[in-house]
Amino acid sequence: MARITMREAISQALWEELERDPRVFIMGEEVGVWGGTYAVTKGFYDHFGPERIKDTPISEAAIVGGAIGAALTGLRPVAELMTINFAYVAMDHIVNESAKLHYMFGGQMVIPLVIRAVGGGGRQLAATHSQTPDAIFAHFPGLKVVAPGTPADAKGLLKSAIRSDDPILFIEHATMYQVRGEVPDGEHLEPIGKSKIQRPGRDVTIITYSKGLDLSMKAAEQLAGEGIEAEVVDLRTLRPLDMGPVLESFRKTNRAVVVEEGWKSYGVGAEISSRIYEECLDFVDAPVQRVAQKEVPLPYNRELEQLALPQVEDVIRAVKEVV
Repeated sequence: MARITMREAISQALWEELERDPRVFIMGEEVGVWGGTYAVTKGFYDHFGPERIKDTPISEAAIVGGAIGAALTGLRPVAELMTINFAYVAMDHIVNESAKLHYMFGGQMVIPLVIRAVGGGGRQLAATHSQTPDAIFAHFPGLKVVAPGTPADAKGLLKSAIRSDDPILFIEHATMYQVRGEVPDGEHLEPIGKSKIQRPGRDVTIITYSKGLDLSMKAAEQLAGEGIEAEVVDLRTLRPLDMGPVLESFRKTNRAVVVEEGWKSYGVGAEISSRIYEECLDFVDAPVQRVAQKEVPLPYNRELEQLALPQVEDVIRAVKEVV
């Protein structure tokens, strides 16, 4: 296995799928000549040319709307949004067209569309460019939402997403492009809609995804030194949501902490907690704890930004609360 960064894993997935299927193409702001805002598509333009790597105007509505049209006519577009915060500009296209056309036309058409978007805080991009609105998009039936937490899952899930006939929002955390991890050599696919136990344990279940996985794994390592063995379940996909491994783990540990970067109110943690209570009430030995971002627009100042974002210490504190 090669040990590579999240950026390299995503880049590999895109390159391999472009080589494999001539219907695949990439479109977005600065994805071509510039090589992508986060250098994910660096070198793609020179190799694949302007027909496959398309620089677009600064219009998210045009990017997503054009990608939907291309998908409807048989192509397999990967539309890049510089940040998920700009997805609001294309909200009508995303939730009223891509998520619903297959249903509204009785299955007569498919939308093989991937929308790549960078989300999350931690890079001092201030309140309007640092949001984690994952739960908003996961709310809409018909749109799949994927948010990997490791390089291996990023590559495997992105390749699966590009091959899927469904519209998929693929969320990449802004601070994780330099995170390294082992990625299997050769063809590597991961199933969409399947949670995964990233660390076995017996005392408490930590449920998380994306950047929250990094925080949870670090917290679990520290807790292990104190004799607390946490089992970490990585959701990986928010819609469809696979609760199987979560519930199985909870029935073993009887305690849970949900870790997300989004705001606590109406968030992913609220959904997970509710389902645990609905499905496993007889197994509850302590109230489910939730770790999330402080409910304020994210500050620009670095110290204030870090105070607002969930930290490893917050996860450890929540685990100790339930055990």
